[in-house]
Amino acid sequence: MPTARRPTGARPEALFQPPPERQPLAARMRPRSLDEFVGQGHLVGERGPLRRGIARGHLASILLWGPPGTGKTSLARLLAGEVGAEFSTVSAVMAGVADVRALIAEAQDRVALHGMRTVLFLDEIHRFNKAQQDALLPHVEDGTITLVGATTENPYFEVNSALLSRMRVWRLEALTDEEVGTVVRRALADPERGLAGPLGPGGGVALAEPAFEHLVSLAGGDARAALNVLEGAVALAESEEVRDTDGHVTPRLEDIEAAAQQRVLAYDRAGDGHYDTVSAFIKSLRGNDPDAALYWLAAMVAAGEDPRFIARRLIISASEDVGNADPRALQVAVAAAAALDHIGLPEAQYALAQATTYIATAPKSNRSGAAYWAAVSDVEGLGALPVPLHLRNAAHRGMKQHGIGVGYRFPHDFEGADVEQQYLPDEIKDRHYYLPTDQGYEATLAARMTSRTEARAAGRPRRSTIPGPEKRHGVGDGLMQQRETNRKKLAETEKRDAAD
Repeated sequence: MPTARRPTGARPEALFQPPPERQPLAARMRPRSLDEFVGQGHLVGERGPLRRGIARGHLASILLWGPPGTGKTSLARLLAGEVGAEFSTVSAVMAGVADVRALIAEAQDRVALHGMRTVLFLDEIHRFNKAQQDALLPHVEDGTITLVGATTENPYFEVNSALLSRMRVWRLEALTDEEVGTVVRRALADPERGLAGPLGPGGGVALAEPAFEHLVSLAGGDARAALNVLEGAVALAESEEVRDTDGHVTPRLEDIEAAAQQRVLAYDRAGDGHYDTVSAFIKSLRGNDPDAALYWLAAMVAAGEDPRFIARRLIISASEDVGNADPRALQVAVAAAAALDHIGLPEAQYALAQATTYIATAPKSNRSGAAYWAAVSDVEGLGALPVPLHLRNAAHRGMKQHGIGVGYRFPHDFEGADVEQQYLPDEIKDRHYYLPTDQGYEATLAARMTSRTEARAAGRPRRSTIPGPEKRHGVGDGLMQQRETNRKKLAETEKRDAAD
């Protein structure tokens, strides 16, 4: 019978578990089962891959990547319980290699003596340096531990590729307002762990709808933050004996504001405040006022607006209002959206501010969009008009007998790589949609279009030094014909030899 081995290195102290009355509300309200877990339906929903895997007793080493308050620690603990594994946890902020080695030694003894697997939960795994991460490799590889890492940072940049290749990365999303609301309501109504029982204030808690909506809105998808603010607001209201006629402690809007240390902004992400503020932001961008645009940007971010929504509005404005007057505006806006995906808030505020000021100060033109919608109007009004014969694709030379592809003039065969010919359907052949302005780079485009129009009117000599596609295709066709002729001759020779 194997004997227990004394672990080497400093042993981490067991996590102290304070009594329930000393635990914060967020800790007490951790889900006790996957059925209580809120959010991340794409992972642990009825058809989620993690739920289906653990239903078969399978849990591989994984890395949970997502913003704070999305349930990474709770999910790790629940997964370990579902597969019947010992759950050991260590924070990369406080632990070192010696601590990890001690936990590994315990896991080895546990599997040797009791046949029990160990799930090692490593919080803030990105805080481990390369040597610390490398110390985990062999034990993850041989299955001594099932490693569950958690990080708020992009693991593809922060975690060693060797360790990352041995883990499956799962992305956790910020909770929706509805999901945060579910967590808050559960805390208000729970008679055992929440505010409705002995651990809450006497008489329970009732949260008015405006205060509830603001609490959910400012949480920004972070359930822990919502519960912490709720607990603080309840304490403030209880200290002032703010109760309703039924004796419930009733935190007010100003209590939520004070507990969150954030002013209540006249902004509702689902109401008029949302649309009014976004409208002011867009119109400030269009009106060349970077100061006003920055103010409305700051107001939206402070009120908990989805930053991806802001990034989308910047991209739209870059095309709709700036357009070809400065094509770089679209590049800046798209880069800001990509930066937001890579680093998130609060750091991405710099990228959003950069795109905002660039678009607000750029020359403006809406002619590209106006031209497109004019074309859409013709498509809707006239239907799908036939393509002119000379623009059609002559996939077979026999099609040219019907006029298909005949008469097309290859622009590169002419000076300036341009030649006058009809590209629009016959019914609208003289239509002009795009009329560039004299703003920014669009003035260059306007000058180029004018120059081409004048050159077409004057005519250009044909350039014959470089064969056009028809000539090149002709050469290719000849080669293929010669190859086919040679193949037939060889086949006939082989046939005669066989007959002889």
